[in-house]
Amino acid sequence: MAATQGLNHSFVSEFILVGFSTFPPHLLPVFFLLFLLMYLFTLLGNLLIMATVWSERSLHTPMYLFLCALSISEIFYTLAVTPRLLADLLSSHHTIAFVACASQMFFFFTCGFTHSFLLTVMGYDRYVAICHPLRYNVLMSPCVCACLVAWSGAGGSVLGLVVTTAIFHLTFCGPNKIQHFVCHVPPVLKLACGTNVPLVALGVGLLCMIVLLGCFLFILLSYTLIVAAILKIPSAEGRHKAFSTCASHLIVVIVHYGFASIIYLKPKKLHSQESSALMAITYTVLTPFLSPIIFSLRNKELKTAMRKTFLSKFYSSSN
Repeated sequence: MAATQGLNHSFVSEFILVGFSTFPPHLLPVFFLLFLLMYLFTLLGNLLIMATVWSERSLHTPMYLFLCALSISEIFYTLAVTPRLLADLLSSHHTIAFVACASQMFFFFTCGFTHSFLLTVMGYDRYVAICHPLRYNVLMSPCVCACLVAWSGAGGSVLGLVVTTAIFHLTFCGPNKIQHFVCHVPPVLKLACGTNVPLVALGVGLLCMIVLLGCFLFILLSYTLIVAAILKIPSAEGRHKAFSTCASHLIVVIVHYGFASIIYLKPKKLHSQESSALMAITYTVLTPFLSPIIFSLRNKELKTAMRKTFLSKFYSSSN
């Protein structure tokens, strides 16, 4: 458990992820099967979206480029969390090395921030498409879209590195049991010791709040302007068509920020370890699981392209 103090300024060489170990043992195989199916469906759904957009030339537009980037972000997000969770559900050893814990936190926050940035960019894309349709090809040129995706990934990586470095440069010299199934900031901070822990906790909390709230407010502003523009459309059919292009993105934003607010704004003293673990599943497993479903079911163009691309190939191969 303990190691000589080194570059990471820590006496702890590994942590123990408590996770679902406090649940009755007979429930763990059920959780494993449920989370495995959700994880596989998440991977399959996102890969299917990416393959459809890649193979269908009519979908080579900014909106679907951002959707592909979002799918990649979700694949890496779930890859950082779910395989480890599945392994721990079937194992009696829940230890995770110090470096592995830091790496998991880095990818967790990098993909989380990138996800928020991409949702914001997608909101801006819908705003330009509906409020400035004549300038859309200029404002959302391929170069601009590539830059927006690149900046989203770079921004997420920098913020993930800042958060991870701030946390793991603290001193860990006492207990090493993380009351979670992932190396998340609050339970990891509880294990740190030193006078600067409250300052780091405050700094990380403010950074996350500013970024996520800033993205949310930008999306809210985009949709305020979008709704105002849609209401000016004279025909009901035109209003419905304009809003339908935003529906899937808007639902994903509501799910993303809805579950996040439940997790981070809940009264901490009112929840047990078991209920906290189940609630954390909503943003680590459930939200990525729902996202490809929402985009696939609510987007008529994408559904048509999927049927055209894959069902036609299936029927041709079977004949």
